[in-house]
Amino acid sequence: MGRFVEGEDRRQSFLLPESLDDYVTEDNPVRVVEVFIDELDLGALGFAGVQPAATGRPAYHPATLLKIYLYGYLNRVQSSRRLEREAQRNIELMWLTGRLAPDFKTIANFRRDNGPAIRAVCGQFVELCRRLNLFTKAIVAIDGSKFKAVNNRDKNYTVAKVGKRMEQVDASINRYLADLDRADRQESDVTEARTSRIKDKIAGLRRQMQFLKEMEQQVQAAPDKQVSLTDPDARSMATSGRGTGMVGYNVQTAVDAEHHLIVAHEVTNLGHDRTQLEPMALKAKEAIGCEEITALADRGYFNGEQVLACEGTGVLPCVPKTVWPSERGLFTRQDFVFDAQNDCYICPAGEKLTKGAARSDRKDDIDIYRHLTACFTCPLKPKCTPDKLKRIKRWKHEGVLDKMQARLDHMPHAMGIRRQTVEHPFGTLKAWMGSTHFLTKTLEKIRTEMSLHVLAYNIKRLIQMLGVGPLIHAIQT
Repeated sequence: MGRFVEGEDRRQSFLLPESLDDYVTEDNPVRVVEVFIDELDLGALGFAGVQPAATGRPAYHPATLLKIYLYGYLNRVQSSRRLEREAQRNIELMWLTGRLAPDFKTIANFRRDNGPAIRAVCGQFVELCRRLNLFTKAIVAIDGSKFKAVNNRDKNYTVAKVGKRMEQVDASINRYLADLDRADRQESDVTEARTSRIKDKIAGLRRQMQFLKEMEQQVQAAPDKQVSLTDPDARSMATSGRGTGMVGYNVQTAVDAEHHLIVAHEVTNLGHDRTQLEPMALKAKEAIGCEEITALADRGYFNGEQVLACEGTGVLPCVPKTVWPSERGLFTRQDFVFDAQNDCYICPAGEKLTKGAARSDRKDDIDIYRHLTACFTCPLKPKCTPDKLKRIKRWKHEGVLDKMQARLDHMPHAMGIRRQTVEHPFGTLKAWMGSTHFLTKTLEKIRTEMSLHVLAYNIKRLIQMLGVGPLIHAIQT
């Protein structure tokens, strides 16, 4: 073994053995976990068990269990059983907990019973970032992404899925019945055995059909016409690929455009983002403590009612409009210029389309603009409309959307900033979570689990920006 680096004899005794602190360097992130949790007022945050019971077996302090979980999520160890093993063999975790090693049930129950308090801890770290003046630009990017639940796609039922599976089972039953008729016309020992197997298959398919009929009633009775058996709150959601989808949750985040810190997050089981702009923007505004913020989002968030709800709240949304392609090469609405002073549209031929009288078959908040005579003799009509008159619909709050479009025109790189800001954290979080993103079930527990992931992400991000020593000093001051 000459000229190799050799280790020490594991049977060697030492008069003065090294302490655990010797194995944890000064720039180890575990020291940030220690200081951050020790500085929290766990009782005020709502953690149970801060005051020990007068009788019974002594319990673990909530700070110890919170340190275990935060260390686990920082190191991609989310399972309570794996955390139990790490507490018994991991030197960093031994240093952090003082050699305490709770069993997996105690660790899992802590996450289950302290969901709101754990989410409040995530908010406390965002408040720390605000005290460090990291949110001075007041620009956030909002986006949502689908995360897998533990519910398999075969354990999720919708009206379309139940109908399709019933058709498949019915076709299989008919096929086996035809095979049974053919087998009955042949007499042999092999045919008799085959007939028995076919009858068993038919009986199994009929039981499956009965289950599907019962499931059809449950789906019809569900508020959103969907039932998940493993995780009752998980929902089937479409993804970007054609004909693909997953059973999971829609995670919403608002990310600071300057330092890429997640300032606000939420978990829903809605498969779309159309109603999430205003609530996520207001959460972000409250988190960063600015009177006015700019919220960047993609076309999936475009919703006139949501943009209107942001008006007057200090939120300046920047969401591109959903533009539909023109039919047969005709003029689109963008070719008609609105004259706010005269309340009319100017068409490509230079004619004015004025507002018509309200009609009973129209919505009260939609105005119709048209020209009663010019369209009949207009040379551009073949490129404009196949109808007798060109009609332009305008929402009565369309001015709010026009102001938002003006903001976008002054920020030509807004969508590029949005993309490079908010999509990278999603990729990072999914890589940490693994193939099955969530380990817990039901919406309330999923929100707690997501808060731990977001807290770990923000801590890693801030350590990368400031370093362990300066961050510890900032927490203590």
